[in-house]
This record gives sequence, C-alpha cells and structure tokens, in this order.
Amino acid sequence: MKIAYERGLHELGDGLYAYLQPDGGWGWSNAGLITAEGTSLLVDTLFDMNLTREMLKTMASITDANPIGQAFNTHGNGDHWFGNGLLPDGIPIVASARAIEDMRAAPPNAVHMMFNQLDLGAEFDAFAQQNMRKFDFASVTERLPTESFEKDRNLAVGDRQIHLIELGPAHTSGDAIAYVPDAETVFTGDILFIEGTPMMWAGPVENWLTACERIIELKAPTIVPGHGPVTDEAGVRDVQRYLTYVRDQARQRFDAGMDDEAAADDIDISDFRDWGDPERLAANVANLYREFNPSLTALSPPELFVKMARWSARH
Repeated sequence: MKIAYERGLHELGDGLYAYLQPDGGWGWSNAGLITAEGTSLLVDTLFDMNLTREMLKTMASITDANPIGQAFNTHGNGDHWFGNGLLPDGIPIVASARAIEDMRAAPPNAVHMMFNQLDLGAEFDAFAQQNMRKFDFASVTERLPTESFEKDRNLAVGDRQIHLIELGPAHTSGDAIAYVPDAETVFTGDILFIEGTPMMWAGPVENWLTACERIIELKAPTIVPGHGPVTDEAGVRDVQRYLTYVRDQARQRFDAGMDDEAAADDIDISDFRDWGDPERLAANVANLYREFNPSLTALSPPELFVKMARWSARH
C-alpha cells in the first residue's frame, strides 16, 4: 500500500492509522492509532502540546467512536512523549522501563533549558534556532508513563492483540515497537528513520542492526517509522545499510588514529545525500568511537549536539 507522505492522518486499513509529520527531521515525528471494538491505542504523542493537540483534533473523527483507552510511548525522546499531558485522564500509558528512565533524565524543562538558555557556542545557537526553537517546550505538562515492561508485553485493544517488543538499546536505551499481527503492521518508533539520517544516542550499533532484522522477520508489509514516510522491508534495509557503512568507515579511521571529529569530516556520505539531517554523522561517529574504546568518556546530549552543530557549520 502506497501512503502519501503528507502531513496528517492516513488510513492504513484494518482500523489502523498513521499520523505523519513531514519532513521527518528534528522533532517532526510520526504517531499511530490502532482501533477495535469501540476503543483505541495511541502509539506516541508529539514534541509539544500544540502539535499533539492538533493531532488529537485530527484524530477525533476516529476517536469519538473509538476513544483512546491506552497509549504506548516507543522510547524516551521528547518528540514521542512530551504530548502525553493531553491524553485522557486516567488511561494507562505504557513504555519500556529503560524508556521511562530516559524520560526522567531529559524532562521537558531540561530540553527547554538546553535549546533556549544554555550558552554552547555560536554554532549550537544557530542549530537550535533552525531546528528546535519552533517547538514550545516551556508549556509542556510532563506526564510519564504509568506502566513499564521489559522485553515484551501484550496489550488488548478490543478483540485484537498488540505485541510490544523491546529492541533497544539501539537508537536509545529503551526502544520498543508495536506489532499488530492481524493487520501485518509495525509501528517502530525511532528504530527506523526513513529518508532521514539515523541518530544513535545509545547503541551499540550491532543491537540496532539486530533490531532491524527482528522487524524484517515479522514480515509485515506495512511499517510506520518514527520519522519519515510509511515503508516496507526496503526501508529497513536502507537503515541497516547506513549503519553498517558508518560503522565500517568509522572503524577504519579509528584504527588509523584519527579523532572522531576528523573521521566524521572525512567519511563520504554522498550515497545518502538525499537524506535529511546529515550532521547526525558527527554524533554517530563519536559514539561508535566509544564502542571501539570503552575507556573514552561518554558524551552527554549537549556535547553531542555541539558536535553536530559544528559539523553542520563546516559542511
């Protein structure tokens, strides 16, 4: 099924919907809605209250007859949970235990402070202005998930079973997907960026490659990524191709004695020239270096953002 990559709610069939936000770059995430027998499960909210309010209003034509009875956050990045405060009162909100740890480590007020108040240099300021200050983090009402799981969990939505499968650490430490067997559809969160550069906050890269294989093994023809257009197995293979290429190229330069910044400048990513947010290469290489040599000090999110901002300014 070909789904147009246009902003808004798209019917996938079998009572499933994808809410898409082109161009899929920083903060422009997707969400999903799974309905059955007069109820629904929402997969992810959006980066701020305004975006989430608009999404829920768009979904009202569906959710008036199938009220949202539960929600699932695929992982701990704010663009997939900061809108939780607008969910119906009292409903269960489910996420992996490690995703909830990530949420507690980077709450909305901390994200607001990083992008609007910290002085991290001119390159970072330009990056934040271009990519992050369009979102209203200051007005976000923090609402964490109410239920956690490890490895896997089944949810009932009416008469259908939804399989939650934890595949992280990969993009983040607590990535999980929602698989709908009777509709042969997967909502992957940020295990998949389609037509955009994957961003490895956690890794290890081998886990991420394995996570992609796990998705492929489900043999679902319809795959809703965390960012980008609805895809299929070919999109999963593209993510694997990028991760494998960057891993191998970074390893060559690590073994040659280059530092991670020089390596990121040196790696040719022309095969991915049409993908958004290429500056993520700088963070990916920096974190790969720390896989290759665990004695290197781990980098905080602000430090990784500075590396990406500086790479972008140079390129």
